[in-house]
Parts: sequence; structure tokens; C-alpha cells
Amino acid sequence: MTTDTTALGTVAAEPALDGDGLWLRTPEGRTLLDAASGTFNLPLGYAHPHVVTAVQRQAGRISHAGSGFTRPAGDALAARLLAHAPAALSRSWIRDVSGSTANECAVKIAQKYTGRRQVVSFFLSHHGQTMATTAMSGNAFRRRPFPASATTETLIVPGAYCHRCFYNSTYPSCKALCATRIEDFLEYASSGDVAAVLVEPVLGNGGNIVPPPEFFRELRRICDRHGIVLIADEVQTGLGRTGHMFASEHLGLEPDVVTLAKGLGGIGLPVGAVLMREELDVLDPHDHSFTSGAGLLGLAAAHATLDVLEQPGFLDRVDALGATIGTRLRALADEVPAISDVRGLGYMWGIELSRPDGSPDPELARATIAAAESGHDLVLRGSRYGFGNVVKVRPALIADERDLDEICARLRLALLDATKTLESDRP
Repeated sequence: MTTDTTALGTVAAEPALDGDGLWLRTPEGRTLLDAASGTFNLPLGYAHPHVVTAVQRQAGRISHAGSGFTRPAGDALAARLLAHAPAALSRSWIRDVSGSTANECAVKIAQKYTGRRQVVSFFLSHHGQTMATTAMSGNAFRRRPFPASATTETLIVPGAYCHRCFYNSTYPSCKALCATRIEDFLEYASSGDVAAVLVEPVLGNGGNIVPPPEFFRELRRICDRHGIVLIADEVQTGLGRTGHMFASEHLGLEPDVVTLAKGLGGIGLPVGAVLMREELDVLDPHDHSFTSGAGLLGLAAAHATLDVLEQPGFLDRVDALGATIGTRLRALADEVPAISDVRGLGYMWGIELSRPDGSPDPELARATIAAAESGHDLVLRGSRYGFGNVVKVRPALIADERDLDEICARLRLALLDATKTLESDRP
């Protein structure tokens, strides 16, 4: 039966959010330069035409079907992802809708494979907002309202944060103490039943913290010695964000499992993926699946996104221009004493703001982000985890050098405005 839609009329035109490339237009008529890629999930910016066309084409055919029918499309996406993945990874699970569910899938894999329960994660880490991933993330403020999250057995240990080292040591003379001490936690603080270590190649919400290569190499050795599955949460770092399809290989991390989401949808479509070593392909179909998992619209967006990322020279340009961002931000640090650290790679950077005594300055970070949006039409995001004193600069990967110069120029003005305002308010 067909439905006559003529009686439905036309949808009333209403003011709405609109966007194009790096630019976000509000219903009030403002045009903002987005230096945060939405919530870090728009690697191709707003309304990228290739992805939009692919999603529209798929929606015009069919937007949902049972997993038995959609599996070929998921398998095709997996094959493309695995072609770029670390060489040890050869299997996949494409039934997720977000980074949270993908990370839960990875932990299920580790638990089923090892027969163990506990997960080791790190201070300042962020792995999602379901009950399980809230428990596995390295900050108490998200867990505090939800006592049931404590039922997920997690051991959270200090990670690699050289600028504010937990052990008051200095890199490189520390010899990666943050990694070597993990074995003490396994021996004395764990349940003795550790299935997985879950780590972000770059701690995103924790303040854009880039660990040194020694940290990842030692982490691999520890996992091998103890038969622990090493999971790389590449939800924020994967698919070109660091100038490489996967951050793991570039940073010296050799994972057993990789999780992806956020950027996989290109323009914000929800889709997730889990890639793993062959022997870890242990889940049965009923072990981990969702109604919208491997949704056809998300898969269409993911395929179209890879079309763009795979273009010759695309990621090389992100890698090269990422160095340009670093140069601009370090020059700004020379001008603004409150910037105590600049760190990042590719299109994933953070500036840490501190008071004259070296303590974190979250007030200045919040004021800078507010001044950027209200006074300079620039969208930035901060770091709610950790000390809250990091301003993150993560434009869409389509940004060219002129865009990056404009972002850094507006950030400079916002930071100077915020510094001046706080100086007049503080005693």
C-alpha cells in the first residue's frame, strides 16, 4: 500500500542550525568558526557533500534492515578499515553505534577470551558514558551519581602525564616510571583477575595528553608477560585526527584490539567498529548487538568518509599542517605566560593554562572559551576531566592553512581578552 503524502503539506520553515565546512550558523544568524569539529566527531566538517550524497542515496533506498541483511555492508567496511589497521589486526565486529558501546564490546572480547574480569585503565581517561564505560573512565565526577557503575571491576592507575607527573619525575630520565609501576598495581592492588588494559593513544578528555613512546612499549611488554589484552581506544584519535589513519602505530602502541567511532561517521552519523587479532574473534552474534548497530545510514557515511580520507595526500596534508598548528600555538605561548604547555599532533592539540605559581588555571580556560565564542565567533572546547585547564584545538581535517591561521588568530585574541578580564577581577 502506498500513502498519499499530499495531504501532509509542507514542513513549516523554522530557524535552524546550519553548517558548511568549518562554519556553523545559528538560528539567531551568527556564523561561527568551529575549531572543535562539533564534539570531535566531524572530521569532514559540516555537510560534506560526498558524505551527504551517500547518506541521502542510502536513505532513499532503505535506512534499516535486520543484521542478517546488513552484514555484507558491514563486512565491506571492516575490510577497508583492516587494510589500514596495525598489521596484527585481521578480524572485526561492526555492530556498534558509539564509542561507549565499542569499548564495551572490546572488554567483552577480552573477558571472554581470557576468562578474567577486571579492566585496568588510567587517570584522566575517558571511554564513554554507559554504566560500564563510566566505571572504566579515569575521573570520579561522572561515577559519583551512579553507584551501580562500581559493579564493573576496574583498576584505575596513574598514566603518562609528563607535564604534571604523578611520580614527580622528569622525562626521559624517569625511564617511563608511569608504565613500569603498573606491575606493582597488578601485584598489590588488582583482583588478580585482569582481562584487559584499556588506553587512549592520546588522552582526549583528560587534556590532550600525548604519552611518550616508552610508555606504550612497556605497556605492551607488561600485557605480554601477564596474558592481558591491550585495547587501544581510538574513538577520538582514529581515522586521520592525528595525521594518520590510526594513532597507535605512529605512537608505538601495538594493540590487540582497536575501537573506533566518532570520526567514522564523517559528519556526525553514529557508527562504531572494533578491530582485533584473529584469536580474539570470540564473540557469538548474540553477545553484543544493538538495534541500530551497523545501521545502513552510518555504514554509508563511514564508507564515504573513507573515500575522502583515502584520497592521495589527504592525511599527509593533515600531518604536515598539524605541525603548523603546533608552531602557531607555541608562538602564542611565548606571548602569553599562562600557557604552560602545548602538546598534540595532526589536528589534535591542547594548550594547558596555569597560574604564575604553576598551578592549573581552569578559570582562565573557561573564560578563554567563553570569550572566543561570544567575542570572536570561534568555537573551542575545554577539558572537563583532569584539572579543567586545557583548551583544545581540533578543527575538521578539511581545514587548510588559512583556516588554521584564522583559528589561531582568533584564539590569541580570546586568550588575551580573558587574561585581561581575569587580571582585573583577581586580587
